[in-house]
Amino acid sequence: MMSTLQKEQYIELAVGQETCAIRIEEVHEIIKMLSITDIPFSRNEVKGVVNLRGKVVCVMSLRNLLGMPDEPHTRATRIVVVRYRDEFVGLIVDKVNKVTTYGEIHPPSSGQGRGREGVFMGIGQREDQLIGILKLEEILGG
Repeated sequence: MMSTLQKEQYIELAVGQETCAIRIEEVHEIIKMLSITDIPFSRNEVKGVVNLRGKVVCVMSLRNLLGMPDEPHTRATRIVVVRYRDEFVGLIVDKVNKVTTYGEIHPPSSGQGRGREGVFMGIGQREDQLIGILKLEEILGG
């Protein structure tokens, strides 16, 4: 029997050497890098705000949220705007790979406390590739 997670579509993202995915229904839009207005005294992963057609959207680094250092932006860098608690939040990613579905979705391995595993709602499998599906609540609710 297929779970509903398997029928869903996901957007696959590259962050450093890692590939992860976000459920497509959580994604509002994907935009090219914009100039970001700095917010003084904000957490390291908060890069600032952008004006998105009159809406002010907080932009965070997915690299930092996953415990990776910043890298210079490239032409492939994108801001993935997600819906989170009735607001929009921009996540800076190194690259957006594609929209996809997964044949199998495994529960995330049970880690110790709030480790890296805590950020995944499941692990999508396609052939022999395993892709962590991000749990926005865990990443952004920290």
